[in-house]
Amino acid sequence: MPFKALLARQSESGAITARVEQLDDSDLMSGDVTVAIEWSTVNYKDGLALTGAAPVIRTFPLIPGIDFAGTVEASSDLRFAVGDKVVLNGWGLSQTHHGGYAQRARVKGDWLVKLPARIGTRDAMAIGTAGYTAMLSVLALEQGGITPQRGSILVTGASGGVGSIAIAILARLGYRVIASTGRSGEEPYLKNLGAAEIIDRATLSGEGSPLGPERWAGAVDSVGSRTLVNVLAQTSYGGVVTSCGLAQGVDLPGTVRPFILRAVTLAGIDSVNAPNALREKAWIRLAADLDFSKLASTTTEIGLADVPAVATSILKGQVRGRTVVDVNN
Repeated sequence: MPFKALLARQSESGAITARVEQLDDSDLMSGDVTVAIEWSTVNYKDGLALTGAAPVIRTFPLIPGIDFAGTVEASSDLRFAVGDKVVLNGWGLSQTHHGGYAQRARVKGDWLVKLPARIGTRDAMAIGTAGYTAMLSVLALEQGGITPQRGSILVTGASGGVGSIAIAILARLGYRVIASTGRSGEEPYLKNLGAAEIIDRATLSGEGSPLGPERWAGAVDSVGSRTLVNVLAQTSYGGVVTSCGLAQGVDLPGTVRPFILRAVTLAGIDSVNAPNALREKAWIRLAADLDFSKLASTTTEIGLADVPAVATSILKGQVRGRTVVDVNN
């Protein structure tokens, strides 16, 4: 059966190009579940993949897209039946296995999660890997004992996908949220999501003191590098900082002082290979703890052919919130 897909190819010079092509079922990869994809999304990692800014795609040609949501069409995995609504985040998608920028996928059942009844396939991609990562970060804060009573929570990269949904979740759970952004015009948007205070990212992105004043009980950081160092330096005693991104860089040019003098915990967040039990918990909590009216306010919709342009824009910090991809458009 023919289907539409955005296929990425690499030239001899190393340049990556992607365009919408017609494929058929013989082009699908191995797996025990076939899914009719309805929606995908554009994450920061998708931007890295499609622009070649990082070697995300390891084999060409390949359908990019690190996640998708849709309906099971065929399954030899007894855990999934025809008609089940499912979501897939990470695993090998857009690296070694065809991803979500297509109308059809064949994948391992081990990679899929059944969607909670409250979450439809479009909302699942409005959440996407970014929102699922935000919930993994909230779970890590809770596991570290960070309650709303402990103090404020800082969210860096606040206007992006992870940041936007982290703010919405944390605010609904009763936390006082401080949002860090470099876009002063986004203050109304961030306040609407639930941020109580907005700070300029420039106050965190430069060289700072190894140990600063205690300003927040925890943080969700998607920026990395010097920003993460400064976040750690201003975290209160016994606080928890989650790290899930590298928008500023992969380096960590800091000291051990926050760890040995304030007992701060740095919790790594991996959305790609997280075990299914944790994934299922995250999606159940998203269904319960995310205000879906706030989610709608973060979301923009595009078609398959628009993905490469948005992938470029997301790396430049020009994309607000979440972008869902209608793969049938």
